[in-house]
Amino acid sequence: MEFFARGTLKAVKRRDVIIVIDVLRCCSTIVTALANGATCIIPVKTILEARRLKKRHPRFVVAGERKGLKPKGFDLGNSPLEFSYRNVAGRGIILTTTSGTKAISSSRKGKWVLVGAFLNAKAIAEASLKIAEKEKTGIFLVLAGKEGQFSLEDFLCAGAIAESFPNRRVELSDAAMAALQSFKGARHSLDTTVKQGSHAQYLEKKGFNHDVEFCSQMNVFNVVPFLREGRIVLLETSFGSSTQELFG
Repeated sequence: MEFFARGTLKAVKRRDVIIVIDVLRCCSTIVTALANGATCIIPVKTILEARRLKKRHPRFVVAGERKGLKPKGFDLGNSPLEFSYRNVAGRGIILTTTSGTKAISSSRKGKWVLVGAFLNAKAIAEASLKIAEKEKTGIFLVLAGKEGQFSLEDFLCAGAIAESFPNRRVELSDAAMAALQSFKGARHSLDTTVKQGSHAQYLEKKGFNHDVEFCSQMNVFNVVPFLREGRIVLLETSFGSSTQELFG
């Protein structure tokens, strides 16, 4: 398992299993929305694109943020706490965020693109290892960060996923090993450690302290979001021969 900020294209060419991580808050929101019954999520890069898609899919929820705040006219922001069963069950979601949806879009040509967070670290680790062993390929983590820059919470989440690999059947790169050791040192005070990060502090200043606390929880959901033909769905409910062979 490895990760490197500019290595996504190489990972796609190698046909690695790609895990996109944006703990605060895009990937945590995606995990929560699908766990609460959303049918799919369409990640887009721009607000304009989101608004255009909303016109084509009027029943979809349009959601997202810029500078942490909900854009004008959107149904929901980017707080995972907004994506309750009542708000999203049985509905599709169009989502655009500053960093997370861009990282997902940059990985869209990969055969296996999964979405990870602390909230589903164990489920993501188990699913990605199963796929990688079946496909005889590697696992590559894309850390979205804040506007593409390093972020503490995404680095720690990479370590949480690394620790969750069953039986340690994965060879870790030096960067992944560093993330693992950092997570081990932080896991008993994960919420406190995450709050020391610059993005967490920014969100708290904007009034989203409950989001930071929620996103810092480990293994709340046993779901694996999977990017398929431009839409993020639950891996177990996606169809196609490859998925059925692995999880059928």
